[in-house]
Amino acid sequence: MTRDAWNPAQYERFRDERTQPFHDLVALVRRAPEMRVVDLGCGTAELTRRLHEALGARETLGIDASPAMLERARAQAGAGLRVEEGDIAEFRADGAFDLVFSNAALHWVPGHEELFRRLADALTPEGQLAVQVPANFDHASHTVAAAVAAEEPFRAALGGVPHRNAVLAPEAYAGLLHRLGFRAQHVRLQVYAHVLAEPAGVVEWVRGTLLTAYERRMPAELFDAFLRRYRERLLAELGDVRPYLFTFKRILMWGDRRSP
Repeated sequence: MTRDAWNPAQYERFRDERTQPFHDLVALVRRAPEMRVVDLGCGTAELTRRLHEALGARETLGIDASPAMLERARAQAGAGLRVEEGDIAEFRADGAFDLVFSNAALHWVPGHEELFRRLADALTPEGQLAVQVPANFDHASHTVAAAVAAEEPFRAALGGVPHRNAVLAPEAYAGLLHRLGFRAQHVRLQVYAHVLAEPAGVVEWVRGTLLTAYERRMPAELFDAFLRRYRERLLAELGDVRPYLFTFKRILMWGDRRSP
């Protein structure tokens, strides 16, 4: 079974911590007048609105697949900003945008070599690409989830791994941007250090992101059992350290078809 497991309130429990990478990504973009922008995986579109205003864009389109997120996102629409439901894995546009932007969404999409080719195709001849993807798949927050998913009865209910790591190494993205014709680029791996009151805060963090991939494929009662088991195993691995430093790796990348 699949269902929309995205919960805007849960996702925004760590709003400030999740927002900083967005600002760091926006800082890489070269401003230009009358930009046409698409934000892939816009969520509630609060940050899409900030992007639209920061760039002074002529028009900005936010795309997301979650009805729950889009219900909140529609309140942000207006004055050149609109949102629509769509699968970012199927996104295609032919030279329609000056900027393709995506903050913490494309890690859900497999096949980044082909995906980035389609994103490049969506750009004008002088267009820009700005993408941020989490790269924390080796942290206990992720490895424990995969380990619990391999246990019964969760394994049978999931029918396989619900979310495989699609993220490439930073140097692979640099090479990919070069091959796609971006004459200027910036790619970096950045560690964001989040100080949480206790390790249990990590559970609440991933409930709003990673664990949605598990939740949408299980009945509610079974996911409750999965969450209890996940909490038990994760906290045993993290230990009782207070406050707890949750280190989160992310890759930020930007490419411009114009010369440096």
